[in-house]
Amino acid sequence: MNIYKEFERLVNYGLKKELFEKEDTTYIRNSLIEIFKLDEYIIEEVSDENLENPTEILDNLLNYAFETGVLESNSPVYRDLLDTKIMNVLTPRPSQVIREFDNRYKEDKISATDYLYDLSKSCDYVRTSRIAQNITWKSDTEYGEIDITINLSKPEKDPKAIAEARNMKSASYPKCLLCKENVGYSGRLNHPARQNLRVVPFELKNEEWNLQYSPYSYYNEHCIIFSSNHVPMVINKNTFDRNLEFVEKFPHYFIGSNADLPIVGGSILTHDHYQGGRYEFAMAKAEDVYKFEIKGYEDVDLSIIKWPLSVLRLSSDNREVLSELGDKILSHWRNYSDEAVGVYAYSKDTPHNTITPIARMRNNKYELDLVLRNNRCDETYLDGIFHPHKELHHIKKENIGLIEVLGLAVLPSRLKEELAVIKDCLLDNTKANIINEDENMKIHLDWFNRLKENYSDLNEGNIDFILEKEVGDIFKTVLEHCGVFKWNEDGKKAIERYIEDVKNYVEDKKRAYTKVH
Repeated sequence: MNIYKEFERLVNYGLKKELFEKEDTTYIRNSLIEIFKLDEYIIEEVSDENLENPTEILDNLLNYAFETGVLESNSPVYRDLLDTKIMNVLTPRPSQVIREFDNRYKEDKISATDYLYDLSKSCDYVRTSRIAQNITWKSDTEYGEIDITINLSKPEKDPKAIAEARNMKSASYPKCLLCKENVGYSGRLNHPARQNLRVVPFELKNEEWNLQYSPYSYYNEHCIIFSSNHVPMVINKNTFDRNLEFVEKFPHYFIGSNADLPIVGGSILTHDHYQGGRYEFAMAKAEDVYKFEIKGYEDVDLSIIKWPLSVLRLSSDNREVLSELGDKILSHWRNYSDEAVGVYAYSKDTPHNTITPIARMRNNKYELDLVLRNNRCDETYLDGIFHPHKELHHIKKENIGLIEVLGLAVLPSRLKEELAVIKDCLLDNTKANIINEDENMKIHLDWFNRLKENYSDLNEGNIDFILEKEVGDIFKTVLEHCGVFKWNEDGKKAIERYIEDVKNYVEDKKRAYTKVH
């Protein structure tokens, strides 16, 4: 392999993606030979290309780096550390990115986010080639079309890196993966490189927050909005204020927050952040089932929507009033119990109730969805009563966070191989014993037997559709398990009790406030 040809291919790629100007070319070339410990640069002729991403070029450069000793190990963690360092050479400085974003925002908000998203893909911070490996499909349910993703994009754990990381001196910089100090950070074996990360600061409630895109996105323009301060996540009125202000600033995006309690919360509870993007999930299309009014808030449309989780939808053209009502609903839910359906706000002093909020603009109105969550466990459901139950763990056992709440299943990578084995065994009955004998496949045995019983005419023409439908149905059931009020008769009665109780609570609060003022 001619290393200089690969350098030139990368330089041409950067120019075509407008990552730098023609006048920067010599600087870029010299920066590349510095990384590869070369003393000279030979300009080679290369053919014109229109590459979507730099993955092929980077793979060639990394292979060369390993062969020549520049790269210590050829494992994923080491390769990622080096390819990020390489792409940093091509990526504009943070101040340039912020200035360009701000200038575009003044003229056209969509142009601004398009610029930052395209840049994040072009500089390979958003790993489009890996995201493309995900297996995705839509599954039709009574709640609408839900999205299913088998997540293959995140790199597998690297045993060598894990072993060596144990011997590393402990470091607390950056404090977490969401801190703004990640911008430009070179990374280490137990912390990914972020040299090509670019974020844009902006204000929410007169505080500095930041916009970036997720490196392993699950939907279009999957972005992360994070505080400049390393403070824990909490759901309160400030959350609603910020989310509604965000969709005012970026009306083409939705925004939502994970809940702030374990089991029903996200994976990072130590740093206040939200997720958003330019995508319409099934939940956003869900229809109203129970419409109701609350006195004192007649300008807010209220409903419970048809969704497997229990969701209040609030809509108004006044975001301050919407946030104020949302806060009262949250305060009420924090202390609400209904013994008949197993909802208890507290176990002694331990709180169980919280909310997963989502905000969007619809028809020039602010819309706020409040998803009622409860994280209580008992002897029957050790992982959580309103959490995927054990019989579904063969497909999904992880916490149900914001993205899943919206109707997008993020399923583990193991399912790619396991579903292939199940398909093979369903089509060839002589192989059926594999499910019972293979330790990794035993978790699917009950499901496998049900599939055999329910489908007598499985063949190459229908097997993929049936397996996708069945996985989709299981994820629908996962979401139903997380709903605090079910759609059976007992659940409907519980919804009606809840509506009456929350109305009385909010109206009492409003009357008390009016008396004082």
